[in-house]
Amino acid sequence: MIEHIPPGVILIAGAVLVPLLRNPAVRNAYMLLLPLVGLWGLTQMAPGTHWAFEAFGYRLAPVRVDQLSLIFGYIFHIAAALSIVYAFHIRDAVQQVAGLVYAGAAIGGAFAGDLITLFVYWEGTAVSSVFLIWASRNNAALRSGMRYVIIHVGSGVLLLAGAMLHYRATGSVAFDKMTLSGLGPTLILIAFGIKAAFPLLHNWLQDAYPNATVTGTVFLSAFTTKLAIYALARGFPGLDMLIWVGAAMTAFPIFYAVIENDLRRVLAYSLNNQLGFMVVGVGIGTEMSLNGTAAHAFSHILYKALLFMSMGAVLFRTGTCKGSELGGLYKTMPWTAGFCIVGAASISAFPLFSGFISKSLIITAAADGGHWIVWMVLLFASAGVFHHSGIKIPYFAFFQHDSGKRPKEAPFNMLVAMGITAFLCIAIGVLPGPLYAILPYQVNFEPYTTTHVITQLQLLIFSALAFGFLMRTGLYPPELRSVNLDFDWFYRRPAIMIAHAFRDAGSRTQIGFMTGLQRQVKWLIAVTFRHHGPEGVLARTWQTGSTVLWVAVLLVLYLIFYFV
Repeated sequence: MIEHIPPGVILIAGAVLVPLLRNPAVRNAYMLLLPLVGLWGLTQMAPGTHWAFEAFGYRLAPVRVDQLSLIFGYIFHIAAALSIVYAFHIRDAVQQVAGLVYAGAAIGGAFAGDLITLFVYWEGTAVSSVFLIWASRNNAALRSGMRYVIIHVGSGVLLLAGAMLHYRATGSVAFDKMTLSGLGPTLILIAFGIKAAFPLLHNWLQDAYPNATVTGTVFLSAFTTKLAIYALARGFPGLDMLIWVGAAMTAFPIFYAVIENDLRRVLAYSLNNQLGFMVVGVGIGTEMSLNGTAAHAFSHILYKALLFMSMGAVLFRTGTCKGSELGGLYKTMPWTAGFCIVGAASISAFPLFSGFISKSLIITAAADGGHWIVWMVLLFASAGVFHHSGIKIPYFAFFQHDSGKRPKEAPFNMLVAMGITAFLCIAIGVLPGPLYAILPYQVNFEPYTTTHVITQLQLLIFSALAFGFLMRTGLYPPELRSVNLDFDWFYRRPAIMIAHAFRDAGSRTQIGFMTGLQRQVKWLIAVTFRHHGPEGVLARTWQTGSTVLWVAVLLVLYLIFYFV
């Protein structure tokens, strides 16, 4: 029975009842049950297209089940369940409903078999997720939420426009592999690129995620960008330009993350960096690289959620996530510190942790394909992520100097969510076989070879030595209260100044026009009054003889013009 319900609909429809459940324990149990039931239903679904129908001349396929959609469906349900457990302590129905709808829309999008259905879920993720930002209920969250929703709704508009142009060119809205042979697929690629945080289109991520609520950021880290990665893997596998786009994505966020003081913003830049590996995998387009993209998305959702959970717990207990204001928290938050270290080891691709068995697929695929420059960039990015997420996050939050703060350990539900996530990060790293078994293509790869393990350990050790050297010599950028400028400065400052200049110029033009118009109206009234007023020529009483004379003159003139 449950397998006959489209994936994601259970969470979306179930969210309607959440505000009606007044007992917190009942509400939490009900919310957790939704993704668990949805996950079970997903395991019962047969491969193929389901519920296909025609509407307004379009052939729609709301649900398409295959290995690529299934692996994203599995991890989206798991991430939703973990995020719900992490948020058990909140009593905000807005966040709870928004989180369920958001997760359900992402799941539905991962199974969309046509571009119209994808557009509906695409916009669903945008509209629902913005409430997780606005739920912070401060001016910064309000402004960043407005920018976030404008950008993501704009992405949806581009997707819809591209779908219509693609339909005109091909006669189909099926969501399959496309080529950049026209304007339609180009607009669709840009729409995917916005959500995947391509370079110069990425700033919504660093702007919005740190301004979301403690629990909202965990939801946000799992769904939006990974839905975009799925869409790229479905629509544009093997597109060469994505290799270089992804390589750029892996490299440039490192420099921003190293100098950033807000540790949740550091994680946002790190998220951008990890997305780059996945985009490279999509661009290479081989079975190994696409397996790597799917596996890394699976692993990334878990370890990135774990890192955001640990920083969220720090923010929840201390009221700050600034590296300059933290330190020494391991003394009273040892469990949170330990879970954070697991997440840091996973994102850094330490052997026996999840990042090691997924990232290596992409790096190996780059080498096998002869993309040596990209391969070297990926190695540099791997060392860089160890700097800013593997070392910087746990070091500045829990160790370094003693900040004097002695907060309580994180709430029990947060610890449970972090503990389960940490267990999965280690389990996948130790036993990658179950994850490899559900990848889109057969895996013929062994991550734990002597060469691979030693090479990775050497990379990490030298990166750690570099960090230690920079810290000892004072060359490492210190944690300062500062604002780092990124590309969004161009549309958040100069663009606004230009808009204000146009507004002021328009106001001056309008004032000048209205002043001139008023002057002309006054002149017209004066002339009219002069001729038709009480003393005007046309208002005077004329003598009968004069009137007859003028009538005779006009009559003569009329006869002359008529007969000539």
